Amino acid sequence: MKHFQLDSIDKGDLIAVAMSGGVDSSVAAALMVEAGYNVIGITLQLYDQGEMAKRKGACCAGQDIYDAKMVADKLGFPHYVLDYESIFKQQVIEDFVDSYSKGETPIPCIQCNQKVKFKDLLKTAKDLGAKALVTGHYVKRLQGNTKSELHRAVDYNRDQSYFLFTTTQEQLDYLRFPLGGIPKSETREHAKRFDLQIADKPDSQDICFVPNGNYVSVIEKLKPGALEPGDITHVDGTILGRHEGTIQYTIGQRRGLGISSKEPLYVVRINPEHKQVIVGTKEHLAVHDIYLKDVNLLENATLFKDGYECSVKIRSTHAPVKATVLVNADNIKHARVHFENPEYGVANGQACVFYKNDRVLGGGWITEKQYL
Repeated sequence: MKHFQLDSIDKGDLIAVAMSGGVDSSVAAALMVEAGYNVIGITLQLYDQGEMAKRKGACCAGQDIYDAKMVADKLGFPHYVLDYESIFKQQVIEDFVDSYSKGETPIPCIQCNQKVKFKDLLKTAKDLGAKALVTGHYVKRLQGNTKSELHRAVDYNRDQSYFLFTTTQEQLDYLRFPLGGIPKSETREHAKRFDLQIADKPDSQDICFVPNGNYVSVIEKLKPGALEPGDITHVDGTILGRHEGTIQYTIGQRRGLGISSKEPLYVVRINPEHKQVIVGTKEHLAVHDIYLKDVNLLENATLFKDGYECSVKIRSTHAPVKATVLVNADNIKHARVHFENPEYGVANGQACVFYKNDRVLGGGWITEKQYL
C-alpha cells in the first residue's frame, strides 16, 4: 500500500486539512491520519444557514459541512467551521457579478482559491500551529533544485493546476496535495476502504453559489438592471437583431443567438457600455496574441524577458497549446502571449496558464488592454 508521507513534514506533526465535505478532501484527511499525522480539519461556511440548507451538490453547502464533521468524528480529529460568508460575498461573488457586467467571462473558483482558501484559510492553519495545509486538489507539489514546484496531476482528466495558477511561492511551500499522484478511481477506493459515508457522493459540478447553473439570475439579483436590452450587431456594423442583456452571452457562443444567417455566426465581442453583442464568422474569432494582467510567476521573471516558448492553457478543459510568453520588464504583472497557431473563442476574464511540460510556470488574467 502506498504511504502518503508529506515532504519535509515528520510523523506526529500537526497539519491542517481543508475539508469541503466532498470525497477528495475527506480522503486526503483520512490518508493523513493513517500516515500518522496529528490532523485538524477546517471547513469554510460560505453562506448563511438559511441559504445553505437549500444547497445540495455544491461545494461548501450545508450538507457538506455536516459530512465533513462526520468524517472528522469517525477518524477522531478536531473539526473547525469558520464563518467566511462576508469575505466570500465580497471577494468572490461580487467580483463575479462585476466581471460579467463588464463583458468578461470570470472564473470564481480561481478567485476563491486566491482570495479565500489560500489566503485566510492558510493563515488560520498557521495560527493554529500546523506545519502544512493539506487540500484535496488534484495537483502535485514537487521539490525542485532550489524551490518547491507546482505540477499537473497524474490524472490529466482530474488535473486542477489551471485553477491554482495564482498560488504564490510562499503558499506553495506550505501547501501539500496528497491526491495529485493518484487517479480519482483510487480516491473512491480509499473512501470505501476507510468506510466513509461519502464514498459514493457525487462531485460538485456547478459554481457553488450558482448550483442550478442560472448565473444570470444571480447577477440580476445582486445588480438590478444588468439585463438591459440592446442590439446584436455584425462585425460589419449591420444590426441583425435584439438581445435581452449582454450578460447572457459569452465569447465563442453560437447557439441561442436568436438571429438568422446564411453562415454560422459566433459571439466575437461584447460591448456592455453600448449594450452590444457583436457577432461574426469563425474567422473573426481567431486570435494570435492576447494580453494578461495580474500575472503570477512561479519561475524567475528573467526567463520571460525576451519571450519564452512554452505551452499555455486558456481554458481548464483545453489541452495546452504552444505559445511564446513575454513578460513586461518594467512591470512583471503584465504579459503578452503569442500563439503558434491561432486560438478561437478567447474571452476576457479567463485565465491563461503557462506550462513547461507538466510544471506550472505561472499565469495571468486575459484582458483587452495592450500592456506591451
